[in-house]
Amino acid sequence: MRVLARVETALLNQTGYLFQWSPVCLAVGIGLYFSLRFEPGWMIYAGLVVVIAICLGMARWLPSGWVALTTGGALIATGFILAGVRAHTVAEPVLSWRYYGPVEGRVVAMDRSASDALRVTLDQVRIGDVPGDQRPQRVRLSLHGGVRSLSPGQRIMTTAHLSPPQGPVEPGGFDFRRHAWFQRLGAVGYTRVPVLIAAAPRVDGVRITAWRMAISQHVRTILPGEIGGFAAAVTTGDRGGMGQETLNSLRASNLAHLLAISGLHMGLLTGFVYLMCRMVFSTIPALALRIPVRKLAAVCAMVSATIYLLLSGGNVATERAFVMASVMLMAILIDRRAISLRAVAVAALIVLTLRPESLLSPGFQMSFAATTALVAVFGALRDFGPMPGPKWLKPVVGLLMSSAIAGFATAPIGAAHFNTMSHYGLLANMLSVPVMGTIVVPSAVVAALLSPIGLEAVPLAAMGLGLEWILMVSQKVSGLDGALGYVVSPPFYVLPLIALGGLWLALWQGRAKWVGMAPIAAALMLWGQGDRPDILVADNGGLVGVMTEQGRALSKKKGSGFVATVWLENDGDGTDQQKAASRWPNNTNGIQRYDWLGKEVLHITGKRAAQGISDCNANQIVVSAVTLQLPGGCEVFDPKRLLSTGSLSLSDGKITTTKEAMGDRLWSPNTSGDRKFEKAQ
Repeated sequence: MRVLARVETALLNQTGYLFQWSPVCLAVGIGLYFSLRFEPGWMIYAGLVVVIAICLGMARWLPSGWVALTTGGALIATGFILAGVRAHTVAEPVLSWRYYGPVEGRVVAMDRSASDALRVTLDQVRIGDVPGDQRPQRVRLSLHGGVRSLSPGQRIMTTAHLSPPQGPVEPGGFDFRRHAWFQRLGAVGYTRVPVLIAAAPRVDGVRITAWRMAISQHVRTILPGEIGGFAAAVTTGDRGGMGQETLNSLRASNLAHLLAISGLHMGLLTGFVYLMCRMVFSTIPALALRIPVRKLAAVCAMVSATIYLLLSGGNVATERAFVMASVMLMAILIDRRAISLRAVAVAALIVLTLRPESLLSPGFQMSFAATTALVAVFGALRDFGPMPGPKWLKPVVGLLMSSAIAGFATAPIGAAHFNTMSHYGLLANMLSVPVMGTIVVPSAVVAALLSPIGLEAVPLAAMGLGLEWILMVSQKVSGLDGALGYVVSPPFYVLPLIALGGLWLALWQGRAKWVGMAPIAAALMLWGQGDRPDILVADNGGLVGVMTEQGRALSKKKGSGFVATVWLENDGDGTDQQKAASRWPNNTNGIQRYDWLGKEVLHITGKRAAQGISDCNANQIVVSAVTLQLPGGCEVFDPKRLLSTGSLSLSDGKITTTKEAMGDRLWSPNTSGDRKFEKAQ
């Protein structure tokens, strides 16, 4: 009973601060939904509704200290239901076999692929004779053939290779199928033939996209080259004008976040508009004496944020930033503190309710981690009174602290998702973020205001100077020795432990908050103890990677480049595919062999090599990129079998398939397409 009394007392001491835990509870429920290996049935959802009713009912009768726990339980169940409802709401047909033939559709989005090819997203799709009930709503194509100028709304046609969205390249890895499911993307592919215009542009439904692309093209006309591409990226979200070399230098210097229209851009924009409007309105007595100037400025800032949301394309990161900015501006309108943990909690609740799947994205995690850490730390410092020292030094110290706090909060998340750490990222941000806030964003706002009268060239030129400085910093910093470090992927439980510890430090009141250091320390220790698989097999049988003393050895120098890159990144290995292929210990007559725990693993990549094997024995595991019919007792993984199992990992004498790791979910592949797959082959 004493323990229960202490728990109740601890909860009572948190009165007034428990609302900040609401999005955490909601996120726990969402995370539980996505962690399942089966798709919940209606009985589970009905049971959760009953749980919510019971929890809310108990809240009326329990002592006030325990109400927080029952409310938290109701929020966890609500988060689970929200994620399930969202997953079923976005359900659309997904191509279940490989296809080659005519593809026709309307352009609704354009960007660039990792190979720097123009990539288009199509809706209103027609795919050969595929019936409407099996036709994906959206298809994404990389254009490697002749490409003419395209614009949103145009209906195009071409001959393309299509396939279902790819699953994890290894069991437990990032599942692009799930990501594509929530984007209603039912097929991806490429074409190497010219694209034909089938119909004139029709902007119904893509009017905003057409407006964005027109602005992007106009900006690139005034600011040519990489500078213009950068300017278009930060104003409209269109990265089509930027080359891979520039993007890589921005990533290596930890400045890639300046490309994504997210919290930084939205915060700088709304802050600049708010301050400028407040200053201007304060000089007009007729307004200043009759209307609260700060509220009128907040309304103007909210209007500018809405326009920026539309201009940027309304992607998830920008929507999240818009919600956070709107909550803080709304706080000004209702006379509440604009920057507080409560405001951050409200923003997180709205984002998770509208897009529960965003919880899994690195953008959501890094954005709210940085914001929560900044608000918590500066809120704690505010209690100690004003910062000592001369006034001119305070902005410099504030900038240093902001960059350090945000970098410290987001570093584990970035390392876990991208397997890299920029060793000089703090330096690059210190040299670049002030320029973004003082030159680039104000110049962009002035250019937008002057564009109706055709005088936007001057502020755009000033914006270009600021962006040129940022690109110069990224190139110099990324070129430093040891600028980029590589980190092995952590076990799945590491990030939740770090999040739990960090949230406890930020949200809990009193000395007990320091208990949050324990899960963080445990997570960091466990990170280095996670073992990578002994052997990895691609889901088409085209590549095998085995772990050696020198690092992972790959069975091919070319081909399956994306899979090879991800495997090496997850290993924390910065080498390329050719060097990794040189590590392979045994290559005989085109058949790669490897001894693994008393068994022989063979990798066959072509029909000629397959002819060299007529049978096999129980002591062999055969991986093939072509369909095989081998007598004997060996384990054979060819494309037909891998279609149902997905990629493989072999460790400690056990074979794990992606199908086993991911389970049977809405976005799982439809293996009923086996017959069509054989026909396509």
